[in-house]
Amino acid sequence: MSHDAASTPDSPGPRRTRRGAATPPRRGSRRTAQALVAAVLLLAVAAVVTMVATWPGSVHEVADKAGLVDTGVQYVSATVTGRTTSTCDATVEDTRADGSQPTSVSCLKVAAHVTSGPRAGADISVIATASVTADEVPVGTRIIVEYYPAADGQAETWAWSDFRRSVPLGALSLAFVLVAGLVGGWRGLRSVLGLAIALAVLWVYLLPALITGRPAVVTSLAASVAIMVVVAYLTHGPTLRTTTALIGTVAGLVMIAGIGVLAAHAAHLSPVAGEEDFRLAGMLGDDGVARLRGVFLASIVLAGLGVLNDVTITQASAVGELAEVAPRAGFTALFTGGMRIGRDHLASTVYTIAFAYAGAALPVLLMVQLYELPLAQTLTQGVFAQEIVRTLAGAIGLLLAIPATTAIAAAVEVRTRPHPV
Repeated sequence: MSHDAASTPDSPGPRRTRRGAATPPRRGSRRTAQALVAAVLLLAVAAVVTMVATWPGSVHEVADKAGLVDTGVQYVSATVTGRTTSTCDATVEDTRADGSQPTSVSCLKVAAHVTSGPRAGADISVIATASVTADEVPVGTRIIVEYYPAADGQAETWAWSDFRRSVPLGALSLAFVLVAGLVGGWRGLRSVLGLAIALAVLWVYLLPALITGRPAVVTSLAASVAIMVVVAYLTHGPTLRTTTALIGTVAGLVMIAGIGVLAAHAAHLSPVAGEEDFRLAGMLGDDGVARLRGVFLASIVLAGLGVLNDVTITQASAVGELAEVAPRAGFTALFTGGMRIGRDHLASTVYTIAFAYAGAALPVLLMVQLYELPLAQTLTQGVFAQEIVRTLAGAIGLLLAIPATTAIAAAVEVRTRPHPV
């Protein structure tokens, strides 16, 4: 099936064969297209209704409901004007590997000129974190500092926060957009726009919804469906292949969510597995642990979203191309040929998922090596158990989505195939 207007859901009319002769569509062609469009519309409406019903409100309302405390800290920009190395009292961060703590340590004092905020123009001095060296902060380096205004008789306080990275990260982002446009043309640029829309949905809706304790699986599925409907049609166009891939993606997401819930319950996974989890649980209030459990389940759904879309789009297109090459092939032949392609794609995708998680967890893996902990025991505890559940739930959903999408695509191709003249 070609990607021309005749292949769109709204126009399953006469198509031309490779020799140019017009061929009438099957009787079920329009009915099949309408059924697919109706299914996607139903999913989109359900996602929008769910998002409206679970909308978390404004950012300030989210902070109040989450029990967050405004400490009054302001993050302002500054430019380094000098630095010196001196001796400072040791803190908990300076604890050695054997548990002992030195009385004093070498520290880096950075002089800076504030360039933003209510105290712009002030000259300040802050102590950089232990990982920062003098060579990394030459004069002129742009940094971010924390400003605590004077309150309750206490003088104002300044503290090191981080480097200001807006210029290099902005340049890298611009390079990404340019490369996407040069290599992918308008479709590449549309994919970048779709990515921006997806990030907006996550930031405006899903993250606040998780903070306020909305049902994690429901909200993550609603956000994922809304994202995929917009992104898929924006990037790949309103074709039957895109619609088929969307239905396969949603089916895979539902399977991943279900598997993730069952696996997390069966494995008795604790949502608080690391230092960051402890901090976040405390910030979320009395029910922070319960909300973190929802965050973990939502992460399973989101982790499988991008990979699923890639696989389902590929499968729908592969089956369509097979139908073009073999216009008389039946459902079984198209399904079998599509699955041969799908198995090859699946093998590389599973490796991609596994090594992506391994790369993210590399620091923890290094700690396991240093502490010489038993591998089997380590992999079944804490953050490793979470990553295993997240990886395997996504992989299983991916495995099941391939035959499901291939079957749907084969059935659609057979049903919408024109009569030979």
